[in-house]
Amino acid sequence: MADVRAAVIEDVRKVSVQSFPLPTNLGPDEALLKVEMVGVCGSDPAIYKGKMKHLAAMPLIPGHEPVGHIVEIGEAAAKRYGVSVGDRVVLEPTIPCGQCYQCKVGDYRFCKHLRGYGSFVPSTEPPHLWGAYGEYMYIAPNSGVHKVSADMPAEAAILICAVIGNALQWVQNLGDLKIGQSIVIEGAGQQGLAAVVAARECGAGQIIVTGLGRDARRLEFAQRLGADYCLDVEAQDVVAAVREITGGKMADVVLDVTGSPEAVVASLDLVRPQGTVVSAGLTGNKAIPLVVDRIVAREIRFQGAFSHDIRAVLPAIRIVESGRYPLAEMVTHRYPIEQADLALRVAGGEVPEEYPIKVVIVP
Repeated sequence: MADVRAAVIEDVRKVSVQSFPLPTNLGPDEALLKVEMVGVCGSDPAIYKGKMKHLAAMPLIPGHEPVGHIVEIGEAAAKRYGVSVGDRVVLEPTIPCGQCYQCKVGDYRFCKHLRGYGSFVPSTEPPHLWGAYGEYMYIAPNSGVHKVSADMPAEAAILICAVIGNALQWVQNLGDLKIGQSIVIEGAGQQGLAAVVAARECGAGQIIVTGLGRDARRLEFAQRLGADYCLDVEAQDVVAAVREITGGKMADVVLDVTGSPEAVVASLDLVRPQGTVVSAGLTGNKAIPLVVDRIVAREIRFQGAFSHDIRAVLPAIRIVESGRYPLAEMVTHRYPIEQADLALRVAGGEVPEEYPIKVVIVP
C-alpha cells in the first residue's frame, strides 16, 4: 500500500506542477468553464491515497464538484444546456454516453461507457483539463450542466450535485421516506448533514442522527438543519435510544453514510420490520458479517446507494436557491490550488488538529 500511495502522490504532484494549454477550437458540443470553487469530495483523498484504483485514471486532475462561469461554448452545447458565455453553472460529475441501455432508460449513472470528471479520464487525454482542481475545466459532450443564480454563495453551490443531490437520491428516491416517517442517519459528515436536509424536505416525522464524541459541532449543526435527535454512539446505547424515541417501532428508514462496517451491521438493529436500510458508505471492500437471515425474517429492504442523477439534482438546485438552510456554513476549510495537497490531507483526516465538515479549493 505504501508503494501505491507513493506512486499516486507522485502522479498528483506531476499534474499539479504541469501547465496545460487552454483548449482551442472547441467543437459545437463542447465548452470551457472558469472554475470559481471546487469541493473536495470524500473520494478525492481516497484516490489520493491509492485506495480507489478503479476510479483513478492516472495521471489525474482531481475535482468533480465545481461551480464556475462559462467562458466559451459551442452552439450545440449552448442550445442543449440553455446557457451562454458568462452564465454560472454547476456540473454533474459523470459523463454518460447517452446511447447504451442504461442511458436510454434514464439510469445514466450506470452507463456502460461511463466517464467522469476528476476520476475516469487521465490528464494525458486531450484537451487535458478533465478535473476542477485548476483555473479552467473542459466540459465534454453529454455532460450534466445546470445554470445557477449569480447570487448563490459558492460554498452552497458546490454542494448541489454530489452532496445535496446524493442525499435526495438516497433518502427520497431510494429510501422512499414518506411524510411523518422516522429516519436514522448514521454519520454526521457532509453527506449525513445533507441527508438531514433531504429528510426535512420529505416531511420526516423524526430525524435521528448518530455520530461520535468528536462530532459535537457537527451534531449541533445537524440540529440547526432540522434534526430532532442527535445521538453519540460512544456514550449511549443507540438502539435503546431509537426504540424509546420511536415508541418501540424503530426507524422506517436507516441511511448509513459512515463507511464503517460496524454501522452497517448496526443498521439492522435500528430499522423496523419491513423497513428500509440504505447503505451508501464505502467500506474499502471490507467483508461485513451481516446475518442475512435477519434481513429475510424481518423482510427488510437492503438498498445500496452510490450516486445521483438529474431527478435529484433539479430539486437540489431549488432547495439550495431557496436559502431555507444555512448550507454555506458546511464549508469549514478553504485552500488555494497551491495547497491542494494539504486540502486532500485535511479532508482525508490526516491532519490531527483539523476536523472539517467540508473542504473546498479556490483557484
